[in-house]
Amino acid sequence: MTSQLLAICFNATHPSDLARFWSGVLGWGLADAPGDGAAILPPDAAGFRIRFLPGHEPKSVPNRVHFDLTSASPEGQRQTVARALELGANHIDVGQLPEDGHVVLADPDGNEFCVIEAGNAFLADTGAIGALACDGTQEVGYFWSAALRWPLVWDQDQETAIQSPNGGTKITWGGPPVAPQTGTNRLYFELALPAGADGKAEIERLVSLGAKRAATGTDASTGEGGDRMLMLDPDGNEFALQLPR
Repeated sequence: MTSQLLAICFNATHPSDLARFWSGVLGWGLADAPGDGAAILPPDAAGFRIRFLPGHEPKSVPNRVHFDLTSASPEGQRQTVARALELGANHIDVGQLPEDGHVVLADPDGNEFCVIEAGNAFLADTGAIGALACDGTQEVGYFWSAALRWPLVWDQDQETAIQSPNGGTKITWGGPPVAPQTGTNRLYFELALPAGADGKAEIERLVSLGAKRAATGTDASTGEGGDRMLMLDPDGNEFALQLPR
């Protein structure tokens, strides 16, 4: 059986605090999480959860992944920005122009995100998180399309995007130039297999598509009845695969 996107994971200096921030911004409910982590859950079963795990490395470079939040109206965009700032976000400059319609912020842990202006056709009907916007090559977009069996919804000028057949958040890759990776990514994907699935066969499938096993291998129990295998996608980005026992 194919892996499913279970969660987007943040390595966070204060997981519980960051979970409360994103719960407040998105309006998603807080959930119990194993160990010292925290999590928030989407409003419907079709979405992915967001997990916040302990990570103590200070942030030194821009993240390779950030959220693009959608807005239904200009007033809705202003309200989202105001709510984020009240909860501890800050305005940041990443080179955006004064005439750009989106607003660039950083959460209390320094993770960049954008609040997109209303009327963005590409993000129409995607939900509160319109996109997981990633730095990455065309090759890695093709890899994730095959890994998740999500169709390509954009493939032009080496920029790619995929979306679940059920709709929802898009995952996009901006194409070259891709900045070199420095250290471990603070945001990464977590996949899961249904109970009873063949974990070894799924690892072999992902490797055949271009993934690699990370040097650390299986890092820990998930706390949910399985183990967690660390892997790398073709661009060297970490991702985790929950393996059923």
